Amino acid sequence: MSDEPRETVVRATCRALCAHGYANLTMQDIADETDLSKAALHYHYDTKRDLLTTFLDSLASWYEGRLEDLPGEDATARLRALFDECLTADEDDYPAFHTAMLEVKAQAPYEEAYRERLVAVDDVLRSRIETVVRAGIDEGSFRAVDPEATATFLADVVVGAHTRNVAVGHSLAETREHLDAYVDDHLRPADPTSRPEASR
Repeated sequence: MSDEPRETVVRATCRALCAHGYANLTMQDIADETDLSKAALHYHYDTKRDLLTTFLDSLASWYEGRLEDLPGEDATARLRALFDECLTADEDDYPAFHTAMLEVKAQAPYEEAYRERLVAVDDVLRSRIETVVRAGIDEGSFRAVDPEATATFLADVVVGAHTRNVAVGHSLAETREHLDAYVDDHLRPADPTSRPEASR
């Protein structure tokens, strides 16, 4: 399948997943979101699992592009911009999308294909945070923390924030405020004129 029809199917899968949830999602639901018949869809994808695997592949690429060029003159500003990207929920389909993604994640222990793609999405977030933290250490914006451990912790907070929001209604904005406080209290040096040695 060429890139354009594939992108159409990926977007259709996302819309159908949001509308119906994982458990109730069918190939017909996805076909209904496109100009393709169910038979045409089956020509390229045997099962719902194949479609969701393709969707998760595209999600990792989309996420990587979204976090690639973060605005900001220094690492502090770029890290905060990353938090904004990850924890802003102003889209109408946010609740449905993240509820559906929580359902997909629940299948990961039993579906290796899902697990591999979700690991790739997670790696994009963790790696991007680590890159920003390392840059902050090098430029003197951050203390000489362990970049890998810090990135893992912050990624855990971001991902967990969405789970808590969907499951129990915990505010993403509140988590966002706590992350700002973490940057100020634990990453930024007490003396902003000092330049810590980079931890590698």
